[in-house]
Amino acid sequence: MGEKFAIITDIHGNSDALKAVLQDIKKDSSIEQIYCLGDMVGIGHETNEVLELLFSEENISFVMGNHDQSILNIIDGKKPHSKGIELEHHEWIAKHLDEKYLDRLTTIPKKINTVIANKKVLFVHYHLDQDGRFLPLNTDPTGTSLEEIYGRTDIDLVCFGHHHTIHHFKSNKRVYFNPGSLGCGHKSFAPYGIVHIGDEGQIDIYFKEVLYDNTKFLKSIYDTKFPAYEIVLKNFHGNQHLYIVD
Repeated sequence: MGEKFAIITDIHGNSDALKAVLQDIKKDSSIEQIYCLGDMVGIGHETNEVLELLFSEENISFVMGNHDQSILNIIDGKKPHSKGIELEHHEWIAKHLDEKYLDRLTTIPKKINTVIANKKVLFVHYHLDQDGRFLPLNTDPTGTSLEEIYGRTDIDLVCFGHHHTIHHFKSNKRVYFNPGSLGCGHKSFAPYGIVHIGDEGQIDIYFKEVLYDNTKFLKSIYDTKFPAYEIVLKNFHGNQHLYIVD
């Protein structure tokens, strides 16, 4: 039998995409746990709706993303990692975040190290340096470059997000898996991942895409016109809104 779990990451304030994925996951009763790998908020504007959905579930474990951290830093009066229009965007998100979610958000760790079906698994938003800071984004990762980071560890499976495209690498020692951004995409699909670790130690990776109606979400971005909304619509959603707004 082994154990099966789901991975969601980079929801980015898109509640309709999240609803569709959670409904799809619940169709499989053998999935015992969901791991959310950060960037729940930011880019999309439905911060409170997303956090309400996530925190209402009892079987989701969380790690902190860079957008989540920047927004918490702003609320706490610390220097965020963002600047320019991104900083204005994060300040807007922070201003509209319901305070009832703060206690839960501030307790989220940057990584989870655990053992699942006798395999050592790391869940992290993105790779960390020795001081626990996110490494710069590698836009063209390879199994070799990932081994340079994790080669001296005994981790069997590294699950991560941050880079919004899908990654699946396997070395002689471990598997690397990023299912891609659930909430950002140029088509109306919300991706997530399923991992099954079998009794013999095999690690099976499944990529899933859930079709959902993103028209209300995109129109709301256009109508709300929060800081950087045009960049969000173009760069993260492929200007799909042009077909649905006047």
